[in-house]
Amino acid sequence: MKVIGITGSSGSGKTTISELLGKKPDVKVINADKMAKSLTNVETEYFSEIKEAFQKDNILLENGDLNRAKLADLIYHDKANLEKLNQITFKHLLPKIAQEIQNVDETIKLIVIDAPLLFEAKLDKFCDVTIAVQAMQDVKIRRICERDKIPEKVAKERLKIQKTNEFYRQNADYVIENGENTSLETLQQEVNVILEKVAIGGKIC
Repeated sequence: MKVIGITGSSGSGKTTISELLGKKPDVKVINADKMAKSLTNVETEYFSEIKEAFQKDNILLENGDLNRAKLADLIYHDKANLEKLNQITFKHLLPKIAQEIQNVDETIKLIVIDAPLLFEAKLDKFCDVTIAVQAMQDVKIRRICERDKIPEKVAKERLKIQKTNEFYRQNADYVIENGENTSLETLQQEVNVILEKVAIGGKIC
């Protein structure tokens, strides 16, 4: 069994690559963002630590659930808040992902970790290969606006606190350019080339 880490900033299209890989029956995709989100749905230690860390910021809804919009606004406008949330998240997320990897069925030949903060969280230590997915800034902004139904100004603020393309080029083993006009077929071909180079389970289609 091999592990591939897929990363990149918001709007780069990393989840598209993960979904392409996930079409194979012997591939398991672990989406770090979705996993972290699931940890806040119940009264977990993670949820309690977030409430305590941001107790002065009124981040709870009337029913006691996490006000995700309020928390997002806090971290996108203050790097100190972002770092505080990341430290809490990484503390609980890494053991969870490690457990997921250990518990995979023997039929699984490839695990894909889809994580925008792959390197920051040190999730790359679980990976045999890391792939960064990139796009030009204007393309990422447009994708974020269309996906999340938000104004361009908000999308730019989100990207401002994220790592640059250069960071991913310096840290990832492979880079896939996912431009505005890049087709799924082209992305499939690029992923297949990487899989063949690192001898991981053949092609995805």
